[in-house]
Amino acid sequence: MTGNEKIDLIGIGREELCRMLSDFGMKPFRGKQLFQWIHKNGETSFDRMTDFSKGDRGILNQRTRILLPALTEQLHASDGTEKFLYRLADGHTIEGVLIPDRKRLTLCVSTQAGCAMGCAFCLTGQGGLVRHLTASEIVGQVLLVRKILQEKQRLTHIVLMGMGEPLANYENTIQAVRILLDPMGADFSKRKITLSTCGLIPGIKRLAAEKLGIHLAVSLNASDSLSRGRIMPVNRTYPMEELLDVLRNYPLPVRNRITFEYVLIHGINDSLDDATRLTRILRGIRCKINLIPYNPVQGLDFASPPKRRIEAFQDILQQNRYTAVIRESRGREISAACGQLRERERAGL
Repeated sequence: MTGNEKIDLIGIGREELCRMLSDFGMKPFRGKQLFQWIHKNGETSFDRMTDFSKGDRGILNQRTRILLPALTEQLHASDGTEKFLYRLADGHTIEGVLIPDRKRLTLCVSTQAGCAMGCAFCLTGQGGLVRHLTASEIVGQVLLVRKILQEKQRLTHIVLMGMGEPLANYENTIQAVRILLDPMGADFSKRKITLSTCGLIPGIKRLAAEKLGIHLAVSLNASDSLSRGRIMPVNRTYPMEELLDVLRNYPLPVRNRITFEYVLIHGINDSLDDATRLTRILRGIRCKINLIPYNPVQGLDFASPPKRRIEAFQDILQQNRYTAVIRESRGREISAACGQLRERERAGL
């Protein structure tokens, strides 16, 4: 940061904010007030923070900023799903998806611009990694969508499974999670935040040591290591066998389970033999399985299995006493698959 650059406050935790304002010559408790203005009230203008003196507001305006991502496109699907395209301060774009489901309203949040993981079926991964998002840019997506929703709807759940691999941007992701959990701010329950990873073992071990209590989801997408390596390059560095061993020892709160995300791709990982192998390799892990029919993407030569094949796959898992839920594709007509809207925007379509 250059000497003239303003400090972005959104990604700063409450205690650190107290220390910062103390350094500015204000009472430390002002940091708590400022944190609440930003994260509880969603305020972005210092001039409307009426319990700060005019002098203090002047200091904040001069030395800091509250900068949300800019919303450049918002699309609505017939099933209620909404897709957002955000522009960051440096011009890069990222995506978010808002998914209604009965009493739940879930926001899918990005942690990177692009992704370095290179999963064969994922459009985001085809473009590679542009950069990590800051904690401010991660939390800023949540603040912006809450502002859009206003009093009409309440955001209930956060899933860190938008663009990017959260555990590859570990420090910023965990800082963002801590801010979202803070009871003096957004006050999200740890049971309503899910972090999804493609299987970065060192990051999973670090997350276990944090003892945050948030949900962990793992993109598995195959029933054997060789097949997984063909569609998920991460498997060559962190093989499935090692990943599952780590997950067997992952410390879970009493009522939590690890969620395995399994994208069903026709002719790749959707056979009944795949389903049977899956029942064997997941033994000993308290888990549930989300079966996700592949959402076709232009430019990628993959297809979703027929409905009967998907249901037969689910039946085998359920017969072996696994909780297996078919997650229907959402927002297909608004390019809701990760990376589609951003690629469309970059192509000028």
